[in-house]
Formats: sequence, structure tokens, C-alpha cells
Amino acid sequence: MPAMIHALLQISGPSHSALSPKSSEESDGGGGACISNISPRERRKRLIGGIVQFVITLAILAALIAMGADRWWRLPLLFLFWGAASGFYQWRDKT
Repeated sequence: MPAMIHALLQISGPSHSALSPKSSEESDGGGGACISNISPRERRKRLIGGIVQFVITLAILAALIAMGADRWWRLPLLFLFWGAASGFYQWRDKT
């Protein structure tokens, strides 16, 4: 698992890594270049923030399930998962 996290944190150009995600502009063959509007440092911050928030949210979810909390108490976790996904997608799409 540490190797997977290490691979995710390495930020390189799309031609250097098979793990590098491609934006929709690159993958549809439209010929347009994807120009990122944030630096690699900011992309890394968003990825790490998304991963940390996801792990924390999973821990809260596990605790609520272990305590036998009602489903309605787990519903607000949707917003935390949404925030974590937002950080990941901002990293992936370079926005």
C-alpha cells in the first residue's frame, strides 16, 4: 500500500508515467492541450487533503457503524466524502 500512495504522490508529465491520469481533453483525441491552472505543489496539497479527509471520514463511518448509530446520523458524512472526492478530482484534472 505505501508503494501505491508513493506512486499517487509523484507528479510527473503524462508522457512519463502510465499512472498519470488524463484529462477529458487529452483522452477524447480533440487535439487540445490540457493546461493546468495550478502548480504541482498545489495539486499535491489537494491530493493529500483529499486522501486525509477520506481516511478520516471512513474512520468516523466505521465508528458510527460500530456504535450502532442510526442511518440518519451517517447521512452528513456524505458532505465529507464529497469534499474528499473534490480534492481528488481537482488533483486529477489539474484545476
